[in-house]
Amino acid sequence: MSLSAAIADLDAVALARRLIGALLHVRGVGGIIIETEAYARDDPASHSFRGPTARNGAMFGPAGHAYVYRSYGIHLCLNVVGRPGEAALIRAIAPTEGLALMRQRRGGSALLCNGPGRLAQALAIRAEDDGASLDGPDLAITLAQAEPPLLVGPRIGISRAQGLPWRFGLAGASGLSRPFPRGQQESRAGG
Repeated sequence: MSLSAAIADLDAVALARRLIGALLHVRGVGGIIIETEAYARDDPASHSFRGPTARNGAMFGPAGHAYVYRSYGIHLCLNVVGRPGEAALIRAIAPTEGLALMRQRRGGSALLCNGPGRLAQALAIRAEDDGASLDGPDLAITLAQAEPPLLVGPRIGISRAQGLPWRFGLAGASGLSRPFPRGQQESRAGG
């Protein structure tokens, strides 16, 4: 089943949760998604909150496509579009493929993919990737067969709707963008 078909009916929170443990592949480099954040259409922290614009148009496009935007005018960020106006930000991956190339792109830094800006730089995400299918040969996400235990906590780096527990991490993973509060592990069966 294609990514688009597998996630088309998931709301933003379910999408962000489902992406944990998936393999992200971008033009010869990639890794396991270990941290995400959900952004819903009625969420005041979401780029889609006020409706479609030229900047956020990809968020209203088909499920399983990329929404790429520039944060603070500096870093690109990669999101996975779900239902119209909803997306999950990829905050961190555990790199597994193309590590030497990722290190080169990050100037030799040991911090490769822990944070959305670092991740986009290491993977060479481009503004032109906005709206691209994540089922293709250049950009692809393969969902994990087993759904791993999650860490759950509030989103970070935003000024609105900060308290929503819409940030998800892979329990036990190293390389998260920031630690989760203690005691935030949840099993998939309970969530």
